Amino acid sequence: MALSDIRAGTRDEAAIQAAVAAFGQIFGPKFQSGEAIRAQHAHTTTYIPAQLPDGVLFAESAEDVQAAVRLCAEHKVPVIPFGTGSSLEGQVNAPYGGISIDFSRMNRVLEVNAEDLDCTVEPGITREELNAHLRDTGLFFPIDPGANASIGGMASTRASGTNAVRYGTMKDNVLAVTVVTATGEEIRTARRARKSSAGYDLTRLYVGSEGTLGVLTSITLRLQGIPEMIAGGICGFPTLKDACNAVIMTVQLGIPLARIELVNALQIKACNAYSGLSLPEQPTLFVEFHGSQESVALQSRQFGEVVSECGGGDFQWTSDAEERAKLWKARHNVYWAAKALRTGAAVLATDVCVPISRLADCVAETEADIAAHGLLAPIVGHAGDGNFHVSVVFDDKDPAEIAAVEAFVERLNARALAMDGTCTGEHGIGQGKQAFLPRELGEAVDVMRQIKRALDPGNILNPGKIFPLE
Repeated sequence: MALSDIRAGTRDEAAIQAAVAAFGQIFGPKFQSGEAIRAQHAHTTTYIPAQLPDGVLFAESAEDVQAAVRLCAEHKVPVIPFGTGSSLEGQVNAPYGGISIDFSRMNRVLEVNAEDLDCTVEPGITREELNAHLRDTGLFFPIDPGANASIGGMASTRASGTNAVRYGTMKDNVLAVTVVTATGEEIRTARRARKSSAGYDLTRLYVGSEGTLGVLTSITLRLQGIPEMIAGGICGFPTLKDACNAVIMTVQLGIPLARIELVNALQIKACNAYSGLSLPEQPTLFVEFHGSQESVALQSRQFGEVVSECGGGDFQWTSDAEERAKLWKARHNVYWAAKALRTGAAVLATDVCVPISRLADCVAETEADIAAHGLLAPIVGHAGDGNFHVSVVFDDKDPAEIAAVEAFVERLNARALAMDGTCTGEHGIGQGKQAFLPRELGEAVDVMRQIKRALDPGNILNPGKIFPLE
């Protein structure tokens, strides 16, 4: 979607002002309407312009959320859930104005069932906070999108990340949610049982709905045992296609990877400068294995053989936690490393995902496209599931550069869809990807509209996201 297409919607000023007054009266200091606070809650970590809410409620309980949604329904004003603001497609913007519900104070672990390998948490807890809480139990939550995102936000965007090749995505790891509906009622979508055939799978309906169908108040998650041994390493390749072929062969051979991340030469250059590394500036795979000492040693040896067959260099691996942490911190900081490539520049971070057999073709064609159009755009990818990201660095005040970047994103998404892929592997649709959803799913988008109208007839739940309701 072009910047020019992302407009503010129609606002009912009288209703919004009445709602703001009511929130201030009912919630007192938990509700803030100062411009600085409102500006912080339209932050999108992207080039999409901020669209501020009219007030921010710092919810402290599910009862607060219910009361807030009921007030918004009464006044017919939007409600926009807010986790940490790390979303990349404008999900927390308020194009119609309204009330942002900040979940940072709802960050408690409600229950840990270590014997069943599950836990229930409030939506505002971040993945790092959760894993710090779980450490003494010998368990961890494996989904790692890079940013220290909130669990509620991760569920809402159906996030995944570096561990998805082994542990799946949020849709695979959420057992149940409680959610406040558009009328302010709280429902629970499932029990803790690992499988069920009871009725519609409402859990999967709400996971990935980006706050447009309900507001999450708790999430029940699958947990994993902390592996006996974790080993990781890197290996370089002459070309990006060689690296992709190594990924494809590794997956097809069934070598049980925990993570396999693709980083192109330009991104390695950026990481070296930003994170103080000294890696050769060439296409590189970051790899990690989880398991027993024997299995990790075997997996590393097998992977080394694949690397050799695909023309890669020596596979250098280590089980030293400090060395691994330094590498993965650099990988997680790729957005900021890319941004540092050009002083004062903006970054459009976008992602696509293709079947693993088409990964090499899609990445190679994308890198050629970047070179042909003179763009500054590093590539990284969760290569084990065919998902890769491009961070386009550009001057967001130059109309010519904006047009060139938007044309590139258009070509990138068309390329992925032509390979039977998706316009977004994990960023979600939000505002930025709306133009591509009908091309990907066709008339299925009309079914989504019917669901939205049925569950939110007043269109108060995060309106203006995923698709236009009209």
